[in-house]
Amino acid sequence: MAQPTPQESFAPRKDDIDMSESHTIVHQPKGADAVPENGHGVPTLVAEREANPVLEEDAATQGTWTAYVKTKQFWIAMLLGQTLAICITSTNTLSQLLSNEGTSIPAFQSFFNYVLINIIYTGYTLYKLGPRGWAQLVWKDGWRFLILAFIDVEGNYFIVLAYRYTTILSAQLINFWAIVVVVILSFLFLRVRYRWTQIAGIFLCIGGVGVLFGSDRLTGYNQFPASNAVKGDLFALLGASLYGLSNTAEEFLVSEHPLYVVIGQLGFWGMFINGAQAGIFDRASFRTATWNSRSGAYPFPPDERGVFQYFAADG
Repeated sequence: MAQPTPQESFAPRKDDIDMSESHTIVHQPKGADAVPENGHGVPTLVAEREANPVLEEDAATQGTWTAYVKTKQFWIAMLLGQTLAICITSTNTLSQLLSNEGTSIPAFQSFFNYVLINIIYTGYTLYKLGPRGWAQLVWKDGWRFLILAFIDVEGNYFIVLAYRYTTILSAQLINFWAIVVVVILSFLFLRVRYRWTQIAGIFLCIGGVGVLFGSDRLTGYNQFPASNAVKGDLFALLGASLYGLSNTAEEFLVSEHPLYVVIGQLGFWGMFINGAQAGIFDRASFRTATWNSRSGAYPFPPDERGVFQYFAADG
């Protein structure tokens, strides 16, 4: 009878292995002398996972920037970006038209926007988490969403208020300051690193708007003079800064919670903050506002629909 070799003596047979238990596979880098340990002399076991298709595709396109143009993500991002631009432009234009009619109610104009967001996204959050899960979320992280909503409400308030004193061209140009704020805050706190092409694209967009602004000023195309340009520009600058802070905070919270939770909480808290602010600061504006067919058609529903679509596309 043949004697087994030393290798055969210590090699486990297939029948000796219990296939009912799950086995963890140790991934060891090439050239490593030993299995990595966790500090207590016990080998660290790394579970085998499937490859992430998004990360795999991103890694495959690195080094070839033209390949990203051919991906689905690029065209979705571009479509959403154009949708955002149309919504913001429509909201700003309608706010200027309202101001020209003698109706400027900054807080009340955004109130129904937060109501719509709250109804849809908070309703979906309740469907996904249940009433108990939603209550636990509010109890644990409600204060963070309250701060986010306050910043966002004030950003909307000062941007709309700026149209009472300045022109739409000035406000549109200053609104681009929000991009600079987002870039700076993301770089400092979210540790986002931008490529030189991204930075060049930002300056190109801002420069293009600056050229348009200067052209309109030189040709005298702007037919609506500003009542107090300095005051209005400062309000627009403050609102744009709050916009940038709000967008950065949203990006941070989305990394910890689902998107529908963040937008839902924004609408929930923003509805109360905006409603209280409208009741306090917009009472005099309601009494002095000009109510006619045009001023009544501007904020409802086009302006509210534009802002609501902005949040939906941003999400």
